[in-house]
Amino acid sequence: MNIFALIRASLAAAAVGAVLMGNPVKAAPVAQASELGAVIGDAEPFGLLHAELGAGPLQAKWLTLAHKLEDERVQLALCDGDREHCVSPAALRLLAIVDQARAKAGRARLGEINRAINLAIRPMSDLAQYGEIDLWASPLATFGRLAGDCEDYAIAKFVALRLAGIAPQDLRILIVRDTARDEDHAVAAARLDGHWLLLDNQRMAMIQDSDARQIQPRFVIDDTGLSILQAAPAMAAMSSAPDSQAPASVPATN
Repeated sequence: MNIFALIRASLAAAAVGAVLMGNPVKAAPVAQASELGAVIGDAEPFGLLHAELGAGPLQAKWLTLAHKLEDERVQLALCDGDREHCVSPAALRLLAIVDQARAKAGRARLGEINRAINLAIRPMSDLAQYGEIDLWASPLATFGRLAGDCEDYAIAKFVALRLAGIAPQDLRILIVRDTARDEDHAVAAARLDGHWLLLDNQRMAMIQDSDARQIQPRFVIDDTGLSILQAAPAMAAMSSAPDSQAPASVPATN
């Protein structure tokens, strides 16, 4: 996955903006944040907070996909209410997974979505499928081809979980840096009993965010849009102290 290639053009402007605003978080910014110093909302996965992300290539890519998701939400609702007359094989495939998940509760419901979508979709790069370096496919496009890369799995799980009855405030898509593989990555995340679980196409078992030791979270997507992740001011100050060490479950600040 090559998400960050989209926003390298914004890197210099974001760095200048962070300096001018005196942002204490030293993780390298990869897009211009709008009022980055003003953190908003509740704690996100990894105990981080989010701030609004200004216009840029990444935001534009998400908005394009969001319009497709709105269209597909209508189609999925129609097919969900009348399977016999559904004209979309892709929708029926996705809804079959959702049906299995609806029959379960709690962690079992989340795990059913994670495993079933991991098994239904075969890994394939955007370049091989679409002739593009990085394309965010909608769930019906992914289930039409039954192939995709990490963000396609994450997007499909995000939509499937919502259809299965998970509240929107408990759902996220995370764009992260996988330091073990030295690559950009995307996963879905769902909150259960106050804890965030990661639904990753690279593993069948879900793990809690606090147990993901080799991930640097960068961006979060929810039903309100795309935001940049950052540490709370107290945590950022602690991590910048000479004798302190940042927790393994939050982005490194050097």
